[in-house]
Formats: sequence, C-alpha cells, structure tokens
Amino acid sequence: MDELNDLKDKTIETFSDMFNGLGNMLLKVVIAIVIILVGILITKLIVGIIKKVLKLAKADKLDDKLNEIELFGDKKLNFDIVKIVSTFVKWILYVFLLIIVSEYLNLTIVTQEVGKLLNYLPQLLTALIIVVFGLLLANAIKKAIKSFFDSVELSGGKFVSQLVFTIILVFVSITALNQAGVNTDIITNNITMVFGGFLIAFALAFGIGARNIVEKMLKAYHARRVFEIGQRIKINHIEGEIEALNPTTVVLNTSKGKLILPIEELSDNQIEIHE
Repeated sequence: MDELNDLKDKTIETFSDMFNGLGNMLLKVVIAIVIILVGILITKLIVGIIKKVLKLAKADKLDDKLNEIELFGDKKLNFDIVKIVSTFVKWILYVFLLIIVSEYLNLTIVTQEVGKLLNYLPQLLTALIIVVFGLLLANAIKKAIKSFFDSVELSGGKFVSQLVFTIILVFVSITALNQAGVNTDIITNNITMVFGGFLIAFALAFGIGARNIVEKMLKAYHARRVFEIGQRIKINHIEGEIEALNPTTVVLNTSKGKLILPIEELSDNQIEIHE
C-alpha cells in the first residue's frame, strides 16, 4: 500500500512539474511575442522618424546626383537614399530585437549567430558608402575629362572619359568587396594582368604615334587662340577671310571661292593679317 502511495505521489509530482514547466514556457513565449510586437512598433516609429529627417535634410539631392550617372551607354542608376538608409536601420533594429528575444528564451546558439550578423553589418554599410562616394568621384572625373576635350574641341572625349570612369569604378568595386569581407584575390590578379597589358599597349601606341597627334593638337589649339572668324589673312600668297575654324581645318573665303586648309597651316606658315 505504501509503495502504491509513493508511486501515486511521484506521478502527481511529475505531471505537476511538467505542467509547471509547460506553463512557464508558454508564459515566456507569450512575453516573447509581446516583446516582438512592441519591438516592431518601436522599429516602425524610429524608421518613420528617420525618413522624415532624411527628407528634411534634402537627401533626395544626393539621389539626383547619383541617378544622373551614366554607367554604360544610356544605362543609369536608380538610387533612393531614403529607402536604402531606412531599410538598413530597420533590419539592424530587427536584428537587435531577435537578439533580445533569443536571450530571453535562452536560445544561446541563435544569439551567437545573430550577433555575428550584427558585427558584419558595419562592414556592409562601409562598403556601401565606398560605392556611393566612388561613383560620385568617378562621375566628377568623367565630366572634367569630357569638358576638357570639349573646351579644346577635340574628338574622343566621350570614349576617354567613359574609359577612365570604368577603370575607377572597377577599383572602387574591388575596394568595396574587400571591405565587405569578400576575397577578391582572383579578380584583382586578373584585372591587374589586363590593366597591365592595356598600359603597355597604350605606352607603345603613345611612343609610336602620339607625338605627331599631340603636336597637331597643340598647333590647332594655338591657331584657334590667335585667329578669329571674320579676320582677313594672307597665307602662301592666298588671301581670304576666315569663315570657319574647325577642330582640324580652317575655311577661307577667297576671291576664287572657298578654300579648306589643315588648321596646322596657320601655325606652320607665315601669316599676314589684314585689318
């Protein structure tokens, strides 16, 4: 009889402990759900405030500068800084919330793995900042090169500026990937080989053929600085009025009709200017 009573007491105690444990677990789950709901509401509130602050700070002006960048051909970016920043902050807060809930539920493994993700986010943000400022720098240099070519009326400005833009963009991308923790050794080695070959080819081309080109460019630039449309000049016993000064030619309106000469003739020959 005593053994039966002991078995009865142990059974009741076991079920009591089980129900108490189940009750505590359910209570923790309910509290965790409440924490999640409150955290989501707080996150939405913070994200909403950040969006308003960014709009008041005219962050869309940065969007305009980034979205006017032509990557390849007519393809342009579609940046939305407000959306990117607010989304980034939102997920950081969600990660914090997940860590808090995991700690409360004693989910150690989840807490550790999520903590690793949280430690990685600053690297990702830095990589994004590198990309943004790299794009702005590359585009500014691209515009400066194209403006220089246009100012001296030289052709090829679009090609050269786009080439420089692409090279800068490649190096910026590699830097951003390194910052994000991506191993870029293979990419870097291949690009270094290609870039080295390009530089060698360019150096050979420059050494062989660029001397005459540069000389002609300087002569043409000098001629356009000295002479003006409408001036009456005499060159090689030919007298006429300058009708046009093109990047490579000069058009003279003579008594016998229009005469087209290479523009470097204005620098290579003795010119008489008739006022």
